[in-house]
Amino acid sequence: MRFFRLLGILLLASGGCCGAQQVRIAHNTAAGRSAALHTIPPSTQHPNVILITVDTTRADRMGFLGSTRGLTPNLDAMARDGTAFTRAYSHVPLTTASHATILTGTYPQYNHVNDFGVPLAAGLPYLPDILHEHGYRTAAFVGSLILDPIAGTAPGFDRGFDVYDAGFRIKTAKDNRYDTVERRAGVVVAHALAWLKKRPAVAPPFFLWVHLYDPHDPYDPPEPYKSKFADPYDGEIAYADAMLGKLFAALKATELYQGSVIAMMADHGEAFGEHGERTHGMFLYDETIHVPLLIKLPGSAVRTPKHKQKSEGRVGLVDVTPTILEVTGIPIPKEIQGQSLLGAMQSETAGARGVDRPIDRPIYSETDYPHRAFQWSSVRALRTGKYLTIEAPKRELYDQVSDPKALNNLAPNSPAVTDTLVAEAELFRQRTSADLAAAAKLDPEQAEKLRALGYVGGESGPGHEGKIGGIDPKDRIEIANLMHYGILEVEQGEYESAIRKLERVIQSEPDSAIAHVQLGTAWTRLKDYEKALPILQKAIALKADSGLAQYELGLALFETGNWKEAAPQFEQVVARSPRWADAHFSLAAVYARIDRVPEAMEELDKALALNSDHYRANLLRGRLLSLLGKPLESLPNLQKAVAVERDSPEAHLFLADAYAQLGRSAEEKMERARAEKKPASR
Repeated sequence: MRFFRLLGILLLASGGCCGAQQVRIAHNTAAGRSAALHTIPPSTQHPNVILITVDTTRADRMGFLGSTRGLTPNLDAMARDGTAFTRAYSHVPLTTASHATILTGTYPQYNHVNDFGVPLAAGLPYLPDILHEHGYRTAAFVGSLILDPIAGTAPGFDRGFDVYDAGFRIKTAKDNRYDTVERRAGVVVAHALAWLKKRPAVAPPFFLWVHLYDPHDPYDPPEPYKSKFADPYDGEIAYADAMLGKLFAALKATELYQGSVIAMMADHGEAFGEHGERTHGMFLYDETIHVPLLIKLPGSAVRTPKHKQKSEGRVGLVDVTPTILEVTGIPIPKEIQGQSLLGAMQSETAGARGVDRPIDRPIYSETDYPHRAFQWSSVRALRTGKYLTIEAPKRELYDQVSDPKALNNLAPNSPAVTDTLVAEAELFRQRTSADLAAAAKLDPEQAEKLRALGYVGGESGPGHEGKIGGIDPKDRIEIANLMHYGILEVEQGEYESAIRKLERVIQSEPDSAIAHVQLGTAWTRLKDYEKALPILQKAIALKADSGLAQYELGLALFETGNWKEAAPQFEQVVARSPRWADAHFSLAAVYARIDRVPEAMEELDKALALNSDHYRANLLRGRLLSLLGKPLESLPNLQKAVAVERDSPEAHLFLADAYAQLGRSAEEKMERARAEKKPASR
């Protein structure tokens, strides 16, 4: 996708040839910046940096944070070498948005990456890009399509990376999930270790980002973790931890572990019915916002007498990037809004300020997902002092000391406190906002990819960021749960069950364009196009610019023989998603049906330029050439179609027809025999 380069950041001049270097780093607070002086030994300048993000992982599953479930022995061992932050919080409960905050050190209201498919703005500071500008070799190994810049779900995230290992695709009914939209942790770690193994003996420092997606639903741990743990979510976490154990063992074997700064965190947590939510994205309670955060400094940078193994102060994921930059001795860009946690990791006697006071920063979080998905109210939260304040149409206030599970809403009986904290949250948001990024729409290809992961893709365009007001998500949370599971079931081929759920969603939300798109899609997959058509037409009427609805409507019109009506639907989709090979193929198929063969060939060429292994595009192009009396020209496409789908009788028959035209009877006979081996499935 797009590559952006920040302006080069000058290295601080280093003084002296021996002893410690004095590096002055600017820190950020909500109100402004203050200077702080930290002493870092010369040997730790530009250490290797390893960033580990484990998706959708609750803090209460970590042994180093008090869990007795025995899921994380390898992370627990790392915690003994570093500092565990017991009160670390995410700022947004969505994968792409939270990773944007982690990697830019800025809040969602500043970077505007508040949802999937929103591009990372060129003016944002970006950790891999900053490190790359300072001589680091950079590589990312991610576990899901949700963080794939080329797929369009995380545009701009590959900025500053020498290697960005993604390459995911939409899952079809016959595909394995782990070969398409997701990779298991073992595969991700293996790819990362293969990259490390290729590093020369003398090499510049590296930045390695390893992202594991396994704890995200659907929960399906491999054996023996599936059998060992009754809770499949626990099994996923235990499996991810075991694979991280392999990573740590390899780092230790190559003597990279001790000298590297290693930061591990979750992007957000997961809800299992607390406050009514299942999964994440809608609410901002601790089950989805309280996350594990663990940082190990380079071995020689640990202070005397000892670093803290636990830090009890309240911190945010926005603080990760400035912490890494300070440890590496690289200046922190002024745009970064987080604060370095290096001081909080020091022992009592080694603190640079001579004091050891637990940090207790206000933590702001927000989610626009309810607005993007359903046009409900957005939700905002502030954790400060002993309180958690939720800003929504029905405001909430919780005493997190006496009520850590947020069960007793104090807001109705404490209006003055609630008013004060809501005003504080709004002031914090205003002070930390910026108009950096243009509003973005998801194109239909991006929306299709997000659907494969169980997410609703908003397409609201300009003004896409929500506001407080209207329907409170608390009042409709069961509808959000139904939508989530309905989408997953469409992706998994469980269409009848999905239809039942989505019909219930529409009963509650009759103006939900997304629900109509998903329901219409389920009916098209069942080949009941007569039922699909009015539902998809309603989706278009509710949201005329919904590219995914237009695509699904085009498919239904095509299958019912309404080819001329299907053409403009696909034309609009192609105009909006020029890099979507399936859309070009679908338009070509319509053009071929309405005798616009030259235009069909143009669209097929575009589809094959994007995906040379596209079975249907090769098959149709080869067949058209054969029917046009050009059998020799048809052979490469038909042979490719046979190679891609070896069990397709149709491909073998079309190839046999081409051979017959060429008088190559032996090859014709062989292809017809192959076609007869299995009944046609298409």
